[in-house]
Amino acid sequence: MTGNAMVTGRLIAAGLDPEDTWRVVRGALDEDLRYGPDITSAATAAPDAQAVAGVAAREPGVLAGLPVALAVLDAAGIPPEAAVPRRADGDRIGRGDDVLRIRAPLRELLGAERTLLNFLTHLSGIATATRAWADALDGTGCAVRDTRKTTPGLRQLEKYAVRCGGGLNHRRGLGDAALIKDNHVAAAGGVAAAIAAVRTAAPGLPLEVECDTLDQVREALDAGAGLILLDNMGLAELRAAAAMAGPYPDVRLEASGGLRLEQARAVAATGVDFVAVGALTHSSPALDLGLDLLAC
Repeated sequence: MTGNAMVTGRLIAAGLDPEDTWRVVRGALDEDLRYGPDITSAATAAPDAQAVAGVAAREPGVLAGLPVALAVLDAAGIPPEAAVPRRADGDRIGRGDDVLRIRAPLRELLGAERTLLNFLTHLSGIATATRAWADALDGTGCAVRDTRKTTPGLRQLEKYAVRCGGGLNHRRGLGDAALIKDNHVAAAGGVAAAIAAVRTAAPGLPLEVECDTLDQVREALDAGAGLILLDNMGLAELRAAAAMAGPYPDVRLEASGGLRLEQARAVAATGVDFVAVGALTHSSPALDLGLDLLAC
């Protein structure tokens, strides 16, 4: 599944998989045409009409998704050179800031408008929420990471938006790292047994184990775990877990479960290395961006 070479190059430069991006973009455009052609645009816009449009922020935030927007235009039949980004992904933007200028056939532009904005507003909302966490943790030595709680089919784009906001990605799927959770512990018969089973099955795979109690943390440390996820622990328990891990300089700790932005620095002060925030991808509100015709 290929598209314009320039757009593909921008996707690769952004760390996005082109084939996956083209699949998502074309699927989104196809949704709008499933029940027939764009009657409204065909009825109101002359066949040869050209237009200039601007995409602007209607509230402050962090921008993400410009390479995806260019892919939308290309898939809609609009040459990517018709679009000129005015800002870059990861930029902080203010109300009224112009982020993209497009000169294109009017009918095609109107047909692509909503799909383009759906991607830009959704990804920019994730980047904006992530930036709030990154700013709150700045200087603490603790970083915010995402989870696999992503919109089905949009994982790589949403994880890209997290990076645009200054966050780190956790695993991309089930095969690039192992995360032993409570049900895996129950299936294996204990924390140590689960760690041993995963190491036997995949010796070189990065491994993290979820612990609900300090007793499980001790068991994970004794079993040689290098990354421990501390699930739904209060500040006192997080501090106690960090103290237990102190004699193990290579062990990293990650706090997870019900974390709130206003607690970010207090959680970081307990000594954890990461905070896992599923809400970045499953609950971030869209950033309000709009596309308006400037000339036609």
